[in-house]
Amino acid sequence: MHNVALLIGGNQGDRHALIEQATEQIRQRIGSVVALSRVYETEPWGDFDDQPQPFLNRALLVETTLTPHEVLHEALAIETCLGRVRKEGSSLYSSRPMDIDLIFYDDQVIDTPELALPHPRMHLRRFVLEPLAEIIPDYRHPVLNTTIKQLLESL
Repeated sequence: MHNVALLIGGNQGDRHALIEQATEQIRQRIGSVVALSRVYETEPWGDFDDQPQPFLNRALLVETTLTPHEVLHEALAIETCLGRVRKEGSSLYSSRPMDIDLIFYDDQVIDTPELALPHPRMHLRRFVLEPLAEIIPDYRHPVLNTTIKQLLESL
């Protein structure tokens, strides 16, 4: 079994229902949810191509038998199932009903065109660190060698 930390979130549609649907689909398609944070409402981060409403976000720790690339494939399929349409070629962020980010997979470091683990910008984003600190505060980032709690405190 492997542990994968995911961050789910969205800012379109029935945000609370979509968070619950994504959580359930993760249970069905990726693995057992062993920890999940409360739902956080946060302002959008980055340059958006529209005037977005706030996001709802939740962190999950999932036990899985899937490989990192299989988890990514399933996460993308769940996003699509919940209404996400990806806009290719834009450097701006866009509003979405659901986004599922892989943050950690055990302590693996992966850097491929399809997948980067740990998530390369997670340590810069309060909306990632706050929910993660709720469920895995003492987890040590495998590249930065710092705990989630320490990363959050340093923001």
